[in-house]
Amino acid sequence: MTKDDTPLWLFADQLGPAVHGGEHAHREVLLVEATSALRRRRYHRQKLHLVLSALRHAERDLGERAMLIKADTYTDALQQFKRPVLVHEPTSHAAETFVHRLHKQGLVADVLPTPTFALSRKDFQQWACQRTRFRMEDFYRHQRRRFDVLMDGDEPVGNRWNYDEDNREPPPKKQRTLGVPAPYQPREDDIDEQVRRDLDAMDLDTVGVDGPRLFAVTPAEAKRALARFIEHRLPSFGRYEDAVMAEDWAMAHSLLSVPLNLGVLHPLDAVDEAERAYCDQQAPLAAVEGFIRQILGWREYMWHLYWHFGPEYAAKNELAAHTPPPTWWTDLDADAVTAQCLHHALKGVRDRGWTHHIQRLMILGSHALQRGYRPDELTEWFATAYVDGFRWVMPTNVIGMSQHADGGLLATKPYTSGGAYINKMSDHCGDCAYDPRKRLGDDACPFTAGYWAFVHRHRERLAENMRTRRAVSSMERLGDLDAVLEQESARDRF
Repeated sequence: MTKDDTPLWLFADQLGPAVHGGEHAHREVLLVEATSALRRRRYHRQKLHLVLSALRHAERDLGERAMLIKADTYTDALQQFKRPVLVHEPTSHAAETFVHRLHKQGLVADVLPTPTFALSRKDFQQWACQRTRFRMEDFYRHQRRRFDVLMDGDEPVGNRWNYDEDNREPPPKKQRTLGVPAPYQPREDDIDEQVRRDLDAMDLDTVGVDGPRLFAVTPAEAKRALARFIEHRLPSFGRYEDAVMAEDWAMAHSLLSVPLNLGVLHPLDAVDEAERAYCDQQAPLAAVEGFIRQILGWREYMWHLYWHFGPEYAAKNELAAHTPPPTWWTDLDADAVTAQCLHHALKGVRDRGWTHHIQRLMILGSHALQRGYRPDELTEWFATAYVDGFRWVMPTNVIGMSQHADGGLLATKPYTSGGAYINKMSDHCGDCAYDPRKRLGDDACPFTAGYWAFVHRHRERLAENMRTRRAVSSMERLGDLDAVLEQESARDRF
């Protein structure tokens, strides 16, 4: 039995009231800045800023309850603290192993279930135990029923579970931006100023550029960010959630992934506010359903499959992709890239550590898939270069969804396309030196030509899949296929 006065240790992604409030509101709180963790990987500069800012704001907000220890390692900090602590399940396999080792050493008194997701890990295992095949749609419907979200009795509101087909509009013509009100941006304070000075002094090996803090890192900021999204941006979110515009980096997206992944915003709070907007006729059903599907469906599904598939999943490479990502990619050298879609996506990562999901999947991910970049190195890159890329987030998103490296455990087909899709869903191609309609020549689109090179490389596997066999048939009818393959094998400019 854990003593009632045992302090609570919070990791940097467990900083919300769901973790330190409620039954734990009386406990002292330990926060740790471990310098070795900051140096361990080559993180985006703004990611490190967000994490340190979140920890230090949590210390201020919790007042006398909190103690922040700065040490070289977490173990050093716990030894300095000199009292066993409670901790909730951490959010990665490595961290979980580490915490259980600390438990055996007596530095951790007990490990509690994580409260920062809607569905518990135990409940997911009950849902998953009899299944040999996993579909996100099945899980999403289970979540909707379990939490009674957008339900009319036993049926979904509107008699449809999924409004994805209504949420695929291309960007509006003759506009440079979507024209919705800007997203919430927090005001930096003295904590942020000190974080910036401390990071400068540490002289860490980082990627990306420093910049203003764009994302909420406290429960109060997260609440304001959610309110602004619901009131001003959610009505436009659904229609254009798959669209990309060069001069509108945020479009109508919520920018809530950072506070969600820091634990300062609970997913059910976001879901409840979106559902209320629909009930109050403040946002259309398709937009609300699309937003809820991202959080209660996809995000929760990725979290649970990370644990269900286990640590070995991150090493999967069923498509035998062995090319290391090039230095212009890992260094975020957007100016070295000619293709406008790829340039703006890399520029977004460089300048903000963030791009929305279509740029991640259908531009960056599709390019990497076509070129055969190593999925394990891509997973590491997405986890460190993106400000919302925590260790649990990326394996299933990259290995499974983006790179199809798990051979179809998560997705039924590889997600890649030629330039026609990018031309339809973005405003990039009109000003690009490459022509999305061309697969051969100096101005051949690297996505269009790369698509056919990818199909050829994996033709046997794709021919066996009913969702991709038509692509193989189309490839076999190309009269210039050999020339395209030779061109792409020698391509070193994108």
